[in-house]
Amino acid sequence: MLRVAPKFFTAAPLRTVSLFACRFSLRSIADSAPFNKIRIQRDDETAFDAYVVGKNNAPGIVVLQEWWGVDFEIKNHAVMISQLGQGFKALIPDLYRGKVGLDVAEAQHLMNGLDWQGALKDIHASVNWLKANGSAKAGVTGFCMGGALAIASSVLVPNVDAAVAFYGVPSSELADPAQAKAPVQAHFGELDNFVGFSDVTAAKALEEKLKAAGVAHEVHIYPNNGHAFMNRSPEGIKRRKSMGMPDEDEAAVQLAWSRFQSWMTHYLTG
Repeated sequence: MLRVAPKFFTAAPLRTVSLFACRFSLRSIADSAPFNKIRIQRDDETAFDAYVVGKNNAPGIVVLQEWWGVDFEIKNHAVMISQLGQGFKALIPDLYRGKVGLDVAEAQHLMNGLDWQGALKDIHASVNWLKANGSAKAGVTGFCMGGALAIASSVLVPNVDAAVAFYGVPSSELADPAQAKAPVQAHFGELDNFVGFSDVTAAKALEEKLKAAGVAHEVHIYPNNGHAFMNRSPEGIKRRKSMGMPDEDEAAVQLAWSRFQSWMTHYLTG
């Protein structure tokens, strides 16, 4: 059955899935990673927490959360990014201000309550922080909700040098990808069924817009993979399976990271 994702992405599975009775017991690489918690202030004097990992003078990448919030999986992704190639400095802004969805209903509620324009201001401030703290260039990446925000950032956030989105496209109300001012790479699963947000039709429409507008881009579709296929921690796999996403394709994950690394290296170190 297809899931329809109206507006910014308000799709919910047909039933609420309670994933764990208590908070996750995390046994993932994020547990031991040397994250530095920092405080960033926006131009409007709003302040928010962020988490940084990686070499000080490396190219910077803002890493945007899924609808769950700043949880173990987005930290896993940030650690992975920091270790790719010659290394990047990854920064996760806490868009939910400390809140984390522990099940689908909570995540849906948090995302529905997100101030999307405010999130873009957080991203802008995060890019500025990276460039003021050792990163000559800075890109933006994100997953699911964060993927849509990554593409929106290429349109609406000044000084973004490259964007990579994983399974998420912004609504036309938020941003028009044809107006992107930074090169965009995007990754989608062929079996993704969030209609209008990250399914194959949305992926191909994104590619057509970018091509017609002359925006430097790559759009990759991975056969036999569904939504959130990059989530490979034991906890993440369990969560995906509980939501009816049983596919596991380590080769696709590695290929996507390889493409990500090539894209960001090209645009952030040139």
